[in-house]
Amino acid sequence: MPWNEAALSTCTSSFSGTPAPAQTTADASYTPEVRQYEYRGTWVIVAADEYDLGSITPLRQALHTAVRQYPKVVLDASAITFADSTFLNLLILAHRTGKLRLVAPSPQVRRLCEITGVDSVLEIRRTIEEAAAS
Repeated sequence: MPWNEAALSTCTSSFSGTPAPAQTTADASYTPEVRQYEYRGTWVIVAADEYDLGSITPLRQALHTAVRQYPKVVLDASAITFADSTFLNLLILAHRTGKLRLVAPSPQVRRLCEITGVDSVLEIRRTIEEAAAS
C-alpha cells in the first residue's frame, strides 16, 4: 500500500466530524529528537521525547524516507515519553508501506500498542540486533 500523506495529516474531530487544525499551537518551537543511522543493511531511527499531532513531523519525514529507501526499517522507541493516535497511525502507515520493526518500546508506547492491538500487527523486538536479524 503506498504512503498516504493525507491519511496522516487529515484528522477529524470525534464530535463534529470537521477537519481538525493541521498544527497545534501549544509550543510551535518544540521539535522532538530523531536520530538515524544504518546498521547491517537496516535503517535505524531512534525517536525520543513526545509525539502527537503537533510534534510528529520529524518522525514522519524520517519514516517516510526510510521505508522507501531501505528494505527494513527499525524504530527504537525506548526513549519516547508520550505518544498518541497520531503516532500509532504513523506506525501502521509505515508498516504497510515497508518492513517496520519496533524496538524496545517505552512502557507508555508498549501500553498504547497493547490497548489498541497494534502489538499484534507490528513486529516488536527487544534489541536493534534482533530487529535487524529478523
